[in-house]
Amino acid sequence: MPVAIHIIEEADRCLQCKNPMCQKGCPVSTNIPEVIRLFKDGKLNEAGAMLFENNPLSVVCSTVCNHEGQCEGHCIRGRKDTPVHFSAIENFISDLYLERMQIERKPANGRSVAVIGAGPAGITVAVKLAHEGYGVTVFDSKERIGGVMRYGIPEFRLPSSVLDRYAKRMADMGIMFRANTTIGGALEIRDLFRDGYECVFVGTGVWRPRTLGMRGESLANVHFSVDYLADPTAFELGETVAIIGVGNSAVDVARTALRRGARHVTMYSRSKEVTASPDELAYAELEGAEVAYGRAITMLTEDGPVFKRAIFDEDDNVIGFDNDLVQYDADSTIICISQGPKNKLILTTPGLEGGERGLLLTDERGMTTVDGVFAAGDVVTGSKTVVHAVEGAKRVAESMLEYLDAKAAVGEVEKEPLGYIHHVHGIMDV
Repeated sequence: MPVAIHIIEEADRCLQCKNPMCQKGCPVSTNIPEVIRLFKDGKLNEAGAMLFENNPLSVVCSTVCNHEGQCEGHCIRGRKDTPVHFSAIENFISDLYLERMQIERKPANGRSVAVIGAGPAGITVAVKLAHEGYGVTVFDSKERIGGVMRYGIPEFRLPSSVLDRYAKRMADMGIMFRANTTIGGALEIRDLFRDGYECVFVGTGVWRPRTLGMRGESLANVHFSVDYLADPTAFELGETVAIIGVGNSAVDVARTALRRGARHVTMYSRSKEVTASPDELAYAELEGAEVAYGRAITMLTEDGPVFKRAIFDEDDNVIGFDNDLVQYDADSTIICISQGPKNKLILTTPGLEGGERGLLLTDERGMTTVDGVFAAGDVVTGSKTVVHAVEGAKRVAESMLEYLDAKAAVGEVEKEPLGYIHHVHGIMDV
């Protein structure tokens, strides 16, 4: 009951601005004043439906978004007072709606689409197309849905039970899930078209760790954040942990390591700039993590990382580094300097192109360089947040529907996308 009272009090604080800055600060433009109005009128189902239609992952986003940099950070009340904590209101409504929602979808149209990747982008596209009557099959290399939400965000920030509930609701929508299936392995994109999927969405994310390219990265006590966060129980880090980087991933690693027995956890930053959410960094420091600024990593050893110290000017800009090398003792070192995409799809799909960093190239519609293959999320933009993946996926879902409508209009429902080259038993057909 106290939680409900708190939510009501927060809703009462909303000014119902005619020009809501909170909505402008939201990457998916959630109509926050209207959601709050419906909530205050007791129309929880209507409010939940509005949130879900706009953002199928509203439960997740209300939990893990950088609210102080988005909706709440733009709240007018925050200029002289405490902003309205819409994240709490959204979470209350969305969590309830996920259980209550009535599954509505257009009659099945007998047409199928494939979604590669069960992360935030893939889930968003799957829900949007299933709602329009398409048969949707989601393929993922992992055993459960969620992608980075399950295998990159710690349990204490986003309980896996939330994603399990999403899996059930997706099944209720008729969405099929094929687990432990890597497209670009035994199956390729050409096989999906061969088997009747009319178009394909790629939302495979970024799972290849970015390396430092220096001595020591293959040592037994050196790990990458993407591997550690996927299954922390597989690692014995010891009492002292060094983390290279101070982004959101580094903060998640630090907080996870502290919860798993590490006593001394330090995040090392090359400069005095921090890319992590201020709130998340504050939590990490409150829990015992430390940040060391002005440390440029030069080498990794079994005894810990080796740095050069930065030289700062009066504005805290790095203007150089000391020549002396400084060893920092650590039982384990975890590298947290972003990730890039794996290249299996590019290697196995004729015509599919990526940029310099391996990210898939798309046009303004979200179509890749292969007709009928669309992409969005981190595999296109690089590592970003869940809500940014949803934002891109929503736009691409609309483009896919337009593509499918146009295809049907010219009588190509039973044909493969024009210009797509595929091989059957060694014979090339165009």
